[in-house]
Amino acid sequence: MLRILALAAFIWWGGGFLGWSRALRASLLLVLFTAVLALQLTLPQGHSLREATGGSVQPWLILGTIALLAAGYGWIISKLKKRAQPKASLGSASRMSHTPPLFSDIELNRYARHIVLRELGGPGQKKLKQARVLVIGAGGLGAPALQYLAAAGVGTIGVIDDDEVENANLQRQVIHRDADIGMPKVFSAEAAMKAQNPYVEVRPFHRRLTEDIAADLFTEFDLILDGTDNFETRYLVNRMAVRLGKPLISGALSQWEGQLSLFHPKQGGPCYQCIFPEAPAAGLAPSCSEAGVIGPLPGVVGAMMAVEAIKQITGAGAVLRGEMLIYDALYGESRKIRLSNRQDCPICGTT
Repeated sequence: MLRILALAAFIWWGGGFLGWSRALRASLLLVLFTAVLALQLTLPQGHSLREATGGSVQPWLILGTIALLAAGYGWIISKLKKRAQPKASLGSASRMSHTPPLFSDIELNRYARHIVLRELGGPGQKKLKQARVLVIGAGGLGAPALQYLAAAGVGTIGVIDDDEVENANLQRQVIHRDADIGMPKVFSAEAAMKAQNPYVEVRPFHRRLTEDIAADLFTEFDLILDGTDNFETRYLVNRMAVRLGKPLISGALSQWEGQLSLFHPKQGGPCYQCIFPEAPAAGLAPSCSEAGVIGPLPGVVGAMMAVEAIKQITGAGAVLRGEMLIYDALYGESRKIRLSNRQDCPICGTT
């Protein structure tokens, strides 16, 4: 059997070295495989030729099945590559022949599981590559959201945060490492995202989001994700997103419970301040550092925020506009509640 395998290897790689075409080498391998099967099926047990070629037909059938599956996988990948590439019109074929492809072969292989999804496909992946998403906060919620947005192939990802990595962050902010303690979170997150996917552009902003920079910053992005943990910043983010007509995905955490929603009054539904018209009194909504939070919970909710972002960008499924998803990790329960506009909302009441 080893001699047959060696001969097959010589036909494929040696033939390639000698300049034989791929079709010719595949045909020779098929002839060789057919001959071996014929020997195994026609010669009696114990015949010298049958023993020399393995002694049994079963290993060859298994090998043939594996080869057939590999060939089928290669064929599917080649079709996906063609599907994901932009098509040139007849009038611009000559000009487009000199235009570099939107995706490299490595990217097509990387995003293959997206491209085979009916709801995404090549057009959806193209939208992700061309999208510009801003994540506010590189902490508990921002960490998983940033990782999954980068892994999914979102072309440009901005992240703004004025904090530095601390030892106490590492229990839940999984984008940062022990070696990053003392480093600004935005740069630690940038390094992790680029290590995960070098084909995305990361734009870190190591500063606090303030009124004087928010409008200019938001203008550069298509979608905003808010993972902050204070109401002052949340109200600022909501106010600016509504003013500029940007969709806003907002997540929040406390102890064992998380919630998220998509606010986009321009497309229908309320804004964040419709639901939370004013900040709670001191002590009623303690931060994670005060009340605690179970480590994996930010990963669950942050990943959900990334899913909502992908759906919003590609148009797949139904986003959480006008709804809030609440997840209770302690009892493994989730529920959705409907959200309504407030006509007297000072932010979107006249939208």
